[in-house]
Amino acid sequence: MLYKLEVENFFSIRDRQVIDLTIDGKVPDPEGRFAPVFAGADIRAPKVVALFGANASGKTTLLRALTFLVTLIRDSVQNTGAGIGGCERFNDEESASRPMRFSIEFGGAVNLTSEVQKRAIDGEPVEEGLYRYELELEVIDGLVRRIASESLRQKPKGQGKWQRVFERDAEGQVKDSRSFSLSGYQHLVKTLAGNHTVISSFAKFQHPTAQLFEQVARRVYFQIEPIHGGGDASVIDFLKTQPAMMSKLNNELGRIDVGIEGMRFQDSPNGPILLFKHKGLHVEMPWMLESHGTRAFIKMFPFLNTALDSGGIVVIDEMDAAIHPLVLPELIRWFHDAHTRNKLDGQLWLSCHSASLLDDLTKEEIVICEKDRQGRTSAHSLMDVKVRRDDNHYRKYLSGIYGGVPNIG
Repeated sequence: MLYKLEVENFFSIRDRQVIDLTIDGKVPDPEGRFAPVFAGADIRAPKVVALFGANASGKTTLLRALTFLVTLIRDSVQNTGAGIGGCERFNDEESASRPMRFSIEFGGAVNLTSEVQKRAIDGEPVEEGLYRYELELEVIDGLVRRIASESLRQKPKGQGKWQRVFERDAEGQVKDSRSFSLSGYQHLVKTLAGNHTVISSFAKFQHPTAQLFEQVARRVYFQIEPIHGGGDASVIDFLKTQPAMMSKLNNELGRIDVGIEGMRFQDSPNGPILLFKHKGLHVEMPWMLESHGTRAFIKMFPFLNTALDSGGIVVIDEMDAAIHPLVLPELIRWFHDAHTRNKLDGQLWLSCHSASLLDDLTKEEIVICEKDRQGRTSAHSLMDVKVRRDDNHYRKYLSGIYGGVPNIG
């Protein structure tokens, strides 16, 4: 469970922004909206994190920061060129040579080894706790040059001081630990590229613990581009190979999109095509004649379903685009359903403009993004301000009390 995100000098985020989602164990949760950050932890985090704000306030930037960081952790070794792409520093003179910084905190099994993981999979008790991953990128004359530092630390049982799992300094030297031993892997330190993370680089060469953390990072799923803006072919190609997911999707379409009785693939000279059977219509309808809302739901469903089934994290930008305001709360409720749909505490991060959704959220689930006159994004959880649990979030947000609404005039 991810409970903290910190970002600095990334696109419109100039100064360090901290999204701290920790919820004290004494806060009531009769609907099961929160989950312990690790098994047995006193502190919890929301299973749904919804970002609200005006256009260009930085909602997508925050989600993109999480996407960028996780992608760098797991895939950077695939970058065979120089430098680090997919990021820009804040556009002022001072930030042109100021480091770009990220960190995340999450819970899980600590002192992680293959043996510990096997015991956890088999249902045996293992020691759990907190992790903190930090990454600093060197920025010179406006360009991101290399990784300046990288570290992963753990806190068993969430208590005491942070303990090193590994640390990497500005010279590229790496310090190990008992759970992340460099024995037999010292040669990888000498060849560690300045734009490759330790986890990604070591996992490629079968370092056992690096591979485990890479697998953790691969349980984070992203849909950052607008769901109505493309990507149809990739989703259709994926569904062709997933009959079990197609079955689930057909069941949900029957509930959510009134009139659709099912969908199926049919062979054609150009390959399989996706057809929809509508109640009352004689001929099945092809994909391109379906509504934006239906296609949007189908494209996001694999991300939602996989996160729920794996206990992973799904990040969706503009989740309300083309989705009916009565359907959106239903998708949110999937993550609140710990008994049937979300037994493994999957987590959803989304950005949204649909203020009506605020009626279905608690203050712990709401993050407000704003941008000042200098173009600097700031973000805060409603837990950071004085908000009553029974407040009307919809009304207060639209009135401007929470911030994050456009100034018109």
